[in-house]
Amino acid sequence: MSTTELRRGEQSALHCSGTRTLQVSPPGGGPDLAFRFGAVLDGARTQEDVFRACGVKRLGELALRGLSHVLAAYSFSCTVFTFGQTGSGKTYTLTGPPPQGEGVPVPPHLAGIMQRTFTWLLDRVQHLDSPVTLRASYLEIYNEQVWDLLSLGSPRPLPVRWTKARGFYVEQLRVTEFGSLQALMELLQMGLSRRRSSSHTLNQASSRSHALLTLHISRPTALVHQSQQAPPVDPGDPPVGGKLCFVDLAGSEKVAATGSRGQLMLEANSINRSLLALGHCISLLLDPQKKQSHIPFRDSKLTKLLADSLGGRGVTLMCLPETLSTLRYASRAQRITTRPQGPKSPGVKPPRRVEAELLQLQEENRHLRLQLDQMHTGAPGAHGARAAWAQRNLYGMLQEFMLENERLSLLSTSKEMRQLRSSRDLARAEQRVLTRQVQELERAPPFRVLPPPAELYPRVPLQDGPSCVLSCTATPLFLLSPLSSVPSVLGPLDLPTEEAT
Repeated sequence: MSTTELRRGEQSALHCSGTRTLQVSPPGGGPDLAFRFGAVLDGARTQEDVFRACGVKRLGELALRGLSHVLAAYSFSCTVFTFGQTGSGKTYTLTGPPPQGEGVPVPPHLAGIMQRTFTWLLDRVQHLDSPVTLRASYLEIYNEQVWDLLSLGSPRPLPVRWTKARGFYVEQLRVTEFGSLQALMELLQMGLSRRRSSSHTLNQASSRSHALLTLHISRPTALVHQSQQAPPVDPGDPPVGGKLCFVDLAGSEKVAATGSRGQLMLEANSINRSLLALGHCISLLLDPQKKQSHIPFRDSKLTKLLADSLGGRGVTLMCLPETLSTLRYASRAQRITTRPQGPKSPGVKPPRRVEAELLQLQEENRHLRLQLDQMHTGAPGAHGARAAWAQRNLYGMLQEFMLENERLSLLSTSKEMRQLRSSRDLARAEQRVLTRQVQELERAPPFRVLPPPAELYPRVPLQDGPSCVLSCTATPLFLLSPLSSVPSVLGPLDLPTEEAT
């Protein structure tokens, strides 16, 4: 609760029920409303508690994924953004209290999620086994115009473009490389000091724009080209790697409550329109049928730049304050599902030679499986039992082999060529083992039925006739398989009977 609310003697209508459930008592009475989220924190928690519970570290690990060694999995595009009405503490949660002056840092115990994430990230990068390049950009959306908060020249609005390879991006936005925590903190303070803010009835330091700070995490370009053995990409293309974006949305306002007039009213209308467009996109993304159709991300600059975070292939974390409207909003937003995918470098494809070899291996595996099926159907008795054992084991290996080949065939960048060649060599080795086992099964001699022992057939004298041999019921005999490469298989043999002589 704010100082003004406490001064008026208002009571909180929120109650935390555990670590993930929040109960709200409606102002007009009635039953409590329950909301369930990934984490719920009450007003007594500190900034450090928020940082540990919100899950931003997991997003940081996804952004760093794939940078521990040259040919690891892809990194991901991750986003953290706050949403709520004006004066609810969004900027305070992300960056701490407003800057007290140019170059004056925020006290350590009041530092927000961004500063604490920066500290964790720089420490994490130092323990990676390969060099990492870190870049940062900082912009604000003010009255539907994009402004660079790190620009060295005179400020001017920047256009938002779209390409098939990059999606929506800001043209001529300054992306600054940094190598230390101090340098990153200076960039943050520069952007915070330039961001537009004003005061009104509900908030003495109200943000009048949406701010987006993005960290680009990638390997050095020379290292990537050396590992891929591919021609360099276009310098205008974004670096292939992880991305961690922090979005501080301006708060929604009721002009009658804030008392905004003149320029403040124009800013409030622009903020509300962009937030309305964002809510409309989220509502459409929740509908499975409408999600497959057109989503109007082009309705505002904000939805354009958040398109990949909401309905694209990224991972998004939402932090929101404790108002009933924002709780309902976030309850809908958390039901949006995306398919996170790593960025792919345009123009880089695996060689045709490797693709042809993979197809050949798949065809040979299908042929081996067909041979095993034929051996199983055509082998009776003990030979069929032995073939059944071979089929169960070899068929399982073939299934794993086929799945591995299918995963390998989905690789579409030369960034993973070395891993692909290693898998190809492993596939060849497994193929040789399978071929040798099939050949041994084909060369295996059939079982010979041993003559029955004489003591199993007692001679019984008959009246007025010659003696005869009567077969008697005996315990079934079991023989060991002659194959040395296949474990011993026990198979019952039926004893033959002799006719009376």
